[in-house]
Amino acid sequence: MKIFVDSGCDLPKSYLDEHDVMLLPLTVLLDGKEYQDIVDIDSKEVFQAIRAGKQPKTSQVSPDRVLALWKDFAETGEDGIYIAFSSELSGTYQTSVMMRDQVKEGNPRMNLIVVDTRCASLGCGLVVQEAVRLRDAGEDVRTIERKVRKMAGNMEHLFTVEDLDYLAKGGRVSKASAFFGGLLNIKPLLHVESGRLVPIEKHRGRKKVFRRILELMEERGDTVSEQVIAISHGDDEAGAIELRDLIEEKFHPKEIQIHMIGSVIGSHAGPGTLAVFFLNKQ
Repeated sequence: MKIFVDSGCDLPKSYLDEHDVMLLPLTVLLDGKEYQDIVDIDSKEVFQAIRAGKQPKTSQVSPDRVLALWKDFAETGEDGIYIAFSSELSGTYQTSVMMRDQVKEGNPRMNLIVVDTRCASLGCGLVVQEAVRLRDAGEDVRTIERKVRKMAGNMEHLFTVEDLDYLAKGGRVSKASAFFGGLLNIKPLLHVESGRLVPIEKHRGRKKVFRRILELMEERGDTVSEQVIAISHGDDEAGAIELRDLIEEKFHPKEIQIHMIGSVIGSHAGPGTLAVFFLNKQ
């Protein structure tokens, strides 16, 4: 069975290679050049460019690339599942479904399930890791689909950004919401609702934001001490470690992973972004 993901999952390429996960890289346009996220650009370069005043642009995986990949996959006769970045943040999910259906017309036995996780970054990444675990345990594709859909539906995203203007410019939050940022060290706190980024609160200073993240984890989390928690950061490893230590001290979870945000999500969220992902009680 084959697992496919796009680079919106923000898992490192080393993990994908080690666990035989096929990557659909989204595209970053920087200084007039196109790059495949994860494959031929490092997100650190993107954050440095943003700090220098540049504004990278991003696009979904090209339909031609997806069509070619699905044609090759159909020839294998294997079962497959593609765990996609939120359809509210990228058109890649819709393109993938359309291209799959096109290939299936000529190859009706093709069995590729496409899941819109409505998750972003390591929220999606944790779902991918669960799919890998289930595949390696010998579960069939339908069982994996059912379990990852449930997990994705329970995934909480809490994050703070240095400047909401980055998200507003890319259309990821409304321009009206962006007033939160840049005022007297005001730090916005956002979450993901129905696949969309939504600002929910504002706090003065990072320490207060971190304190509130811990409170929300306690309120919303489903036995956080038994979970794998993920933290992603926009080239701010020190901030991620500080947040990790606070979570570790309060909840003692099974594991805490830290990864840098990828180039595509980083192009919109900007440097200094910090996000934490966990499962809720719903």
